Amino acid sequence: MADPSSYRPKPGDIPDSPGVYRFRDEHRRVIYVGKAKSLRQRLANYFQDLANLHPRTRSMVTTAASVEWTVVSTEVEALQLEYSWIKEFDPRFNVKYRDDKSYPYLAVTMNEEFPRVQVMRGHKKKGVRYFGPYGHAWAIRDTVDLLLRVFPVRTCSAGVFKNAARTGRPCLLGYIGKCSAPCVGRVSAEEHRELAEDFSDFMAGRTGTYLRRLEKQMTEAADEMEYERAARLRDDIGALKKAMEKSAVVLADATDADLVAVAEDELEAAVQIFHVRGGRVRGQRGWVTDKVEDVTTAALVEHALQQLYGEESGDAVPKEVLVPALPDPVEPVQEWLTERRGSSVSLRIPQRGDKKALMETVQRNAQQGLVLHKTRRASDLTTRSRALEEIAEALDLDSAPLRIECYDISHLQGDDVVASMVVFEDGLQRKSEYRRFQIKGRAGDTRLWHGEGQDDVRSMHEVITRRFRRYLAEKEKTGEWADGEDVPADGPTDGSTHGSIDGAPGGPVGALVEDDGRPKRFAYPPQLVVVDGGQPQVAAAQRALDELGIDDIAVCGLAKRLEEVWLPGEDDPVVLPRSSEGLYLLQRVRDEAHRFAITYQRTRRAKRFRAGPLDDVPGLGETRKQALIKHFGSVKRLRSATIDQICGVPGIGRKTAETIAAALARAAPPAPAVNTATGEIMEDEEEAPPATTAGDAETPVPTSVPDDRRGQET
Repeated sequence: MADPSSYRPKPGDIPDSPGVYRFRDEHRRVIYVGKAKSLRQRLANYFQDLANLHPRTRSMVTTAASVEWTVVSTEVEALQLEYSWIKEFDPRFNVKYRDDKSYPYLAVTMNEEFPRVQVMRGHKKKGVRYFGPYGHAWAIRDTVDLLLRVFPVRTCSAGVFKNAARTGRPCLLGYIGKCSAPCVGRVSAEEHRELAEDFSDFMAGRTGTYLRRLEKQMTEAADEMEYERAARLRDDIGALKKAMEKSAVVLADATDADLVAVAEDELEAAVQIFHVRGGRVRGQRGWVTDKVEDVTTAALVEHALQQLYGEESGDAVPKEVLVPALPDPVEPVQEWLTERRGSSVSLRIPQRGDKKALMETVQRNAQQGLVLHKTRRASDLTTRSRALEEIAEALDLDSAPLRIECYDISHLQGDDVVASMVVFEDGLQRKSEYRRFQIKGRAGDTRLWHGEGQDDVRSMHEVITRRFRRYLAEKEKTGEWADGEDVPADGPTDGSTHGSIDGAPGGPVGALVEDDGRPKRFAYPPQLVVVDGGQPQVAAAQRALDELGIDDIAVCGLAKRLEEVWLPGEDDPVVLPRSSEGLYLLQRVRDEAHRFAITYQRTRRAKRFRAGPLDDVPGLGETRKQALIKHFGSVKRLRSATIDQICGVPGIGRKTAETIAAALARAAPPAPAVNTATGEIMEDEEEAPPATTAGDAETPVPTSVPDDRRGQET
């Protein structure tokens, strides 16, 4: 590991002008390429205190052994040179997108004497017109099959073409009218090239003019009573329209545009591109990359544009490129795209209308692409085995952790505090084993301890204690304790009152059963407990296990910000290689726990917002609540009713009526409704309709929470 100060150039030696720089390792291999508006300012950022650098940047500068640069005159030249060097040197610390598959294109070989229509993959060739890419090769062949009756262009290979020319007999397509048979001289080379040009123009989106021309020819043929020719033109028009229907109109103004969307997490990013020509989606492709450097969404977009258009020119670069974030600065990238197209290119973020709606669709595809990539990676048996082995080696475990449990705490400003437990067995989700916890804290308070702050550490201690106390109780119940072994006492060690799990009653018996009497599945211990957090959360989880006398379960934490793995009692984290399958599995486990916890927290919050006084009555379901409100007309009238009057409602017994009366008596009466127009207090008849109560009236549930220090979901 090199010391950056050993190869740091003198500030006066670095020019204060645009340029491209390269970091090399001790073997003179290029490991990073970057560009800068000011080389002096940019390189100075790398040679500062290592503690202030991002971990990935720190890894790069300590791997490097030298740095060199090349001065250019403009930022556009810097962009072009950066792309060339990345392609040439393939540096390990640069973002490099990789196709998740080889996309097929529809190609027209205009560089041949008799152009050929075919499906092509791989690198593009000079003189060939490409359309796509397409998701599947069969989609291309279906489209070509429809178009060949209108544009009978050659589709055969060179060998078949030469053999037909030698024998003087065309292939089957020539006999059925789906090839103009230039091999036997039915059309000249010029006429065949004109057919290929028309085919290319139609595929490029210039469909309206050609259809109108065919319709005019059909009308003229009918007027001249050439009905067979008119019928053939009619069928041609139908075939073209059917081919057009395969790609629906998404932009009504017949726009030519590419839409680029990015979905990312801490380790990887997925890019999805929709190619829209003539208002129709003509192609789609997706890339995935490892985030080997600290990059923003805007930087990911810039790298994607470089890869997408680095070798394109002319119409292959559309008039509009719509992105989720603009590169900083945007002018050099836009000027570079304009140079490659040969005319003005608009690079912008869609704000409203059809383009914004389509961008949301592309974004969903990018997100699904990232999830699919992760799922494929996780579902592979060899990969899962390697991930578990890497975790065991990194955490110094005796064996691979075949069962992993992960815990996460979620709340909003200390309210509705919940926790989640997710289970992975053999590297796969076991959703039937998931559990949700309501954190009560002390004295049944629904806020965190002390009524203020966000004490995730105490919550983590509580949930680990509750989960493994039930494990010990189940172990005792099934007679697994050895003779003379101490049985841990039930109940919180800190005197706090714990809430229910999944709605099950509290206490040593109710906590072990579901509502239908089935035992809860807390009898299986994990080999590894993962908590979402750093040193404090890990220490709390380990302390809970120590208090229960459990010493055969490993604990670790995964800190989200830097993806560091923390172990109990350690001052420094375990840093797994970012390409590690073990780190990837831990990340998936942690993210699933976070998703499960925040979903439950939002559900509870929404339920609390909609809660009414009748919701506190045990055993009173929705049907009987509606029957009560329908009978009395409002909660106010129900509150003033006698027990005998409540018993008069069908399905309400005396004991239930007494419980309802007691619950309504405890609840504070609602403030009187006021007519804001007149200022007078509204009578009972003016209350809400009988179907709902004032307490049951739905309150809009916020769909998002500002990401600030005053109220942040965790």
